[in-house]
Amino acid sequence: MRRDVGRLILNRLAASAFSLAFVVVTIFAITAALPGDVADTLLGQSATREATAALRHAMGLDQPAWVRFGRWVWGMLHADPGRSLMTGRPVAELVGPRLYNSLLLAAATAAVSVPVSLVLGLACTMARGTLFDRVVTLLMLGTVSVPVFLIATVAVFVFAVQFHVAPALADINAVHSPLQFIRVFLMPVVALAGATTAQMSRMIRACLIDVFSAPWIEMAVLKGVAPVRIVLFHALPNAIGSVVNAIALSLSSLLGGVVVVETVFNYPGMAGLMVDSVAARDVPVVQCCALIFCVAYLSLTTLADIVAAASTMRGRAH
Repeated sequence: MRRDVGRLILNRLAASAFSLAFVVVTIFAITAALPGDVADTLLGQSATREATAALRHAMGLDQPAWVRFGRWVWGMLHADPGRSLMTGRPVAELVGPRLYNSLLLAAATAAVSVPVSLVLGLACTMARGTLFDRVVTLLMLGTVSVPVFLIATVAVFVFAVQFHVAPALADINAVHSPLQFIRVFLMPVVALAGATTAQMSRMIRACLIDVFSAPWIEMAVLKGVAPVRIVLFHALPNAIGSVVNAIALSLSSLLGGVVVVETVFNYPGMAGLMVDSVAARDVPVVQCCALIFCVAYLSLTTLADIVAAASTMRGRAH
């Protein structure tokens, strides 16, 4: 059993390594295909061809693609993403604070969405087939269908315009107390947690209902075990692998919503830095931000696959 699980983990990690290599090549190819470059941005349209060519040569932009690719990969392997072409500062200094802000927003969203999703998923499972279950399921399905930017816009209208309980822009420099933290992060977290919670709740409900079809659950029901005890002490522990898989997959979808939410609320995170860098053709910053997003997504999906497969193999062993 342990040998099979170990082989499974190694195979999944090998597949993830191959996927990461493909992602690295794709990121470089896409950034290299962007029209224009930072030399045009810095010098403007009135610059002469000689001046533009000299600046490109000084920045190494006129080198062959394979040379630039090898230099970038070598730097990333040594935790050195290079320097910003716009400011000359190390990319790590630009990305570090923004990455911290994005992780803070993601952690706050997870701290809200995971407990709420577990409660809703358990409640719908215990009341499956009732009016409560149908209403909550319909609401979750409707929330998943709503785009994140629309949720963010409605949050601004309700909390900032109508009730004035939160600022329209997320100024994290104004956070000096727990109450200010709640006010600043309220709308970004609501916008991100809406679709994430709905998706996660539906997946958790499906996982638990699948476990409820097991014969030993039916035996517990026939013995008169209380429904709450069946869910908490019999169904949930045996569905923990599927539940963790559902949570990891749902949290991976946060990455797409972060870009929209940070832009709408002017949140100083990775997404805003990446958008500004794309506009300025600051390729090293764009490449570093894109790689971080891809690695985060790949890590979460890999964790979800490993947990799901290991849970399945454990179930077969029993």
